[in-house]
Amino acid sequence: MAAESSNDSTAVPARRTHEDTISAPDEPMRNAVSEAKNTAVSSSRRKFLSSIGRAGAAAYTLAAVGAGPLSGSAVADSTDSAASSSRVQHALKLRIETAQRDSRIPVPPHTTNGDEQRYPDHSASYSKGLLQDDIGVVNAAAWASFVKALRSGQNSDFEAIIIGGTHTLNGPQGSYAYDLETADSDQFGNAPWVGDQGGLPLVPPFARIDSADYGTQLVEMYWASLLRDVAFTDYFENLTAIAAAAELTTMPAYRGPRDGNGNVTPGLLFRGTFAGDTIGPYMSQFMFTPTTFGAQPCNQMMTTYLPDIDYMTDTTTFLEVQNGISTGLTNKIDPVQRYLHDGRGLGAYTHVDVLYQAYFTAYMVMSGLKFNLNPGNPYNGSKTQNGFGTFGAPDFAASQGEVAARAVNRVWFQKWLIHLTHRPEAGGGVLHQILSGNKSKIDARLNKNVLNSQAVAQSFTKYGTYLLAEAYPEGSPYHPSYPTGHGTVAGACITLLKFFFDGSYIWPNPMVPSSDGLSLVPYTGSDADQITVEGELNKLAHNVSYGHGILSGVHWRSDTETSLLLGEAMALSCLRDKANTYHEKFTVQIRKLDGSIATITNE
Repeated sequence: MAAESSNDSTAVPARRTHEDTISAPDEPMRNAVSEAKNTAVSSSRRKFLSSIGRAGAAAYTLAAVGAGPLSGSAVADSTDSAASSSRVQHALKLRIETAQRDSRIPVPPHTTNGDEQRYPDHSASYSKGLLQDDIGVVNAAAWASFVKALRSGQNSDFEAIIIGGTHTLNGPQGSYAYDLETADSDQFGNAPWVGDQGGLPLVPPFARIDSADYGTQLVEMYWASLLRDVAFTDYFENLTAIAAAAELTTMPAYRGPRDGNGNVTPGLLFRGTFAGDTIGPYMSQFMFTPTTFGAQPCNQMMTTYLPDIDYMTDTTTFLEVQNGISTGLTNKIDPVQRYLHDGRGLGAYTHVDVLYQAYFTAYMVMSGLKFNLNPGNPYNGSKTQNGFGTFGAPDFAASQGEVAARAVNRVWFQKWLIHLTHRPEAGGGVLHQILSGNKSKIDARLNKNVLNSQAVAQSFTKYGTYLLAEAYPEGSPYHPSYPTGHGTVAGACITLLKFFFDGSYIWPNPMVPSSDGLSLVPYTGSDADQITVEGELNKLAHNVSYGHGILSGVHWRSDTETSLLLGEAMALSCLRDKANTYHEKFTVQIRKLDGSIATITNE
């Protein structure tokens, strides 16, 4: 995967107080100051347990347990006995040692692209839902109220944000949440994960709006909007797909995969760059293989949307949506259920999915087909017992929701408190202002590669504006773009599935949806015998995140790539925290997204 390298600025948001990097906001004010600048910073998250010591932590914890006991002698007796129970004491020791170990993980820099300071009208920053003065230009008072709330973290300030309509902002206070497992949100940032110093930074700065990187990603978004109703299997012969591949080939900053000659081919469009992403059909086998949810059949045919209906392509509707005003429009349902086979279908799925739905379904597929468990499962080969609550079906299934919740907290911290990256639709708004002769109305500037793009020209011919056509009437959700929630949950959930199942297992009898999505046919490509569980999990993560991203006009490519790495790191942190809670001794290896091996063990 290409490194996030097109950002040469180290400036940070005006709501921060230092120049080049930002550390996490701390409670209650969440005002960050940089250790790199030797400015004092509160670190109550990281130092709480170590500052009071083990004995103090034990006393604190037991006092909390014993405070205000419920009435009844049994409860009171149980409180007294807890202090002398060796199991309870061991559990307490385990929790404290785990928290102390996590607290010693270094806090990396949190680096932005500097656009918030670079453009006084904040036209390159997230402001959707706030009162807008014009396309791409947020009202100054609304922006000030927004930044004040993010700086203070006080509910009263969030309630005082000046919005432009009735649509509410999506969970900004979730960015301040703490967790009782895994490393803290502050400990994931612009550096490789601990122990992986040769790896990619987890959350580097997003591309500057005037960079070739940003322009290339916006061009890709326009091509995806034009190909929304073309079946992935038809890309090879579709003239628009051929043109998209040709233009993206000429762009050095393109982040997607290329063939051995350095070309982007139609079959490589909108694919990821991790192991397995370019092997086999575009759609992961997990997305259409029939399964069961207990006794409930799941044929994996989906309700999708009718083709050729896109939104926010006129300036009036666009500005209404940016203000948070309902347009009264709704997606039109296709009365025929289909297997997911094109961009619009994937967008329809991710529009209403439970965030970990695809990965829970993947668990059901593997369980139903009796796929091999990870070779490190301690019950492999046992003749007298099997896993259940640990290393068994309830553990496999429940872990998906558990790790998804932790992942959302990590990415919300990055979205709201660090990057405030605007959505692709907002980038289309900036593009429209510039190309429509309204350059003087907006401060942000774009690279010439998008100003001269064939994709933008074709979109203008189709819609009559330079705005990015959206798959949903409301466009993107009302929270910042970078990184993405779907992607972070994806990275976390597939990591847990790799922990439990054998990623090297070859997929038997792979299939592919027909071009109308009404049937499945055998996949006969020359790489059919290279399709593995871990590759299809990586592909599944991209299918879902791109479905709610590039293919629907909602997220940038780099949103997904960064988020998958963030989710994976968070899941590995979770697994290492949980390892000693298992009674069974085990050593499990997982092939990570970058191809390296992570080992989880309690031996």
